[in-house]
Amino acid sequence: MRLVLAPMEGVVDDLMRDILSTINPFDLVVTEFVRVVDQLLPEKVYYKLCPELHNDGLTPNGTPVRVQLLGQEPNWMAENAFRAVELGSRGVDANFGCPAKIVNRSKGGAVLLQYPDNIHKIVKAMRQAVPEDQPVTAKIRLGYEDKSLFMENALAIYEAGATEIAIHARSKVDGYKPPAYWEYITEVKKRLPIPVIANGEIWSEADAKRCMEVTGCDNIMIGRGAISLPNLGACIKHGNKPYTWEETLNLLLSYTQKQVDDKKSDYLPGRIKQWFTYLNRQYPEADALFRELRVFKTADEIVSVLNHAQQSAQ
Repeated sequence: MRLVLAPMEGVVDDLMRDILSTINPFDLVVTEFVRVVDQLLPEKVYYKLCPELHNDGLTPNGTPVRVQLLGQEPNWMAENAFRAVELGSRGVDANFGCPAKIVNRSKGGAVLLQYPDNIHKIVKAMRQAVPEDQPVTAKIRLGYEDKSLFMENALAIYEAGATEIAIHARSKVDGYKPPAYWEYITEVKKRLPIPVIANGEIWSEADAKRCMEVTGCDNIMIGRGAISLPNLGACIKHGNKPYTWEETLNLLLSYTQKQVDDKKSDYLPGRIKQWFTYLNRQYPEADALFRELRVFKTADEIVSVLNHAQQSAQ
């Protein structure tokens, strides 16, 4: 099987990609999206979002990294796709799944799922701009207000020349509410000759197996589950035991140290608090610790709380 770490805006930054790809056998990780509007973005934008471009498009442990673009104008998406690959991205991905209102209001992300022809134009322009040996991929949901165009959108992406497609098995209106409608992915898998990557509601090894059985896919993408259980990828692919709370605390401290060392400590409180909203699902201990640290606003305070929790867990 092939395992991909999903792009999660505001969560899976380069430091998170580094940590998670070190402890999990991911075949690919995808960046948070680069917002493309009406220009060719400067190189510094790509290097800031994806420092791995300085390392031949690989995480420190050698996992390939693919830059994701979000936009609605075919020509600008094409020019930026070429730039991303030229700088070292391992292919380029188009985001047609983001449900955020601010993105959808500006005609980006999931709102485009109402217009298969537009999706086709965007992907085709990207495919024509990017060298043939580099993948051009797309991530979609099953639809915007409903799922009526799920197959039309999938076909539009395939017929535009995409290398593969990842499908989050919910519509924009569904948000992240269970269940995931994997049976729709099954239909796409039957129809499309390119690889189809299944995504949505994969929280455990058992979920991954069930998803593959239902969809017929041997390509899996995990997002929130990978944040909830940090070594979920290793559990799925190698049958490893889930991390204990103590092991996860150690990982949290490693992440905070990387943020401080990388001079990103201003972002740390927000990122850690967001991570805890997912950890609560897997670890009962996370809820009490989150209530303690959520009032703090500096990296030093966060680190102090985590150090104390680690000492208590030993």
